[in-house]
Amino acid sequence: MIHMTRIFVLNPNSSLQTTQAMEAGARGVIERLPGVTVEFDTLAEGPAAIETQADVEQAAFPVLARLRNRQADASVIGCFSDPGLHLCRSELGHPVIGIGEAAYAQAVGFGVPFGIVSIVQASLGRHLRQVRSLGYKDFLAGDRSLDLGVAGLADPDRAMTRLIEVGSALRDRDGAQVLILGCASMGVYRPAVEAELGLPVIDPVQAAIVRAHALLVLGYPGQIT
Repeated sequence: MIHMTRIFVLNPNSSLQTTQAMEAGARGVIERLPGVTVEFDTLAEGPAAIETQADVEQAAFPVLARLRNRQADASVIGCFSDPGLHLCRSELGHPVIGIGEAAYAQAVGFGVPFGIVSIVQASLGRHLRQVRSLGYKDFLAGDRSLDLGVAGLADPDRAMTRLIEVGSALRDRDGAQVLILGCASMGVYRPAVEAELGLPVIDPVQAAIVRAHALLVLGYPGQIT
């Protein structure tokens, strides 16, 4: 009997639109993972958007409660700030992946400087702390904000204009050779941004799903992920 691998992806904010964008952006990758079922859900009791440190802290325990109550082989926290990541890893017995951490690991794997496309200025300090804690500071070329917020990403024309502007600055001024999309709902723009800028672009949701699958295939226990 073939075991279907189950990966659960939770959007820690209450926006259904964000969850739909995450799922749309990841669809092409999921289709290339045979035997894997990926389920997306929204944390209805979460903040409307996770843009500040207070939003991150507010989401942590509700994220744990939701992941604890879902049957999955691996769980993905679908916010670039990885709210509750270490809390969940300490409490759950399966791999828990933060999309931010997964995106950074994928970027460093290229062995070249990476740039981060953030949603708001308030995100920059959090990103720098995480990059430093992971030991990736030497690979960071720059981190620039779209100044749009989560809601602003829902406007395709406005979002693409800013993504190209900010991505171009990271490439041409900061020397980034890989770009990370610093929000869960940006993944739908990955193909267009890659085509326009000529750089590899990392969708953190895609990166996290692939990392979750790899950990399960390799048989690593949850507590070391």
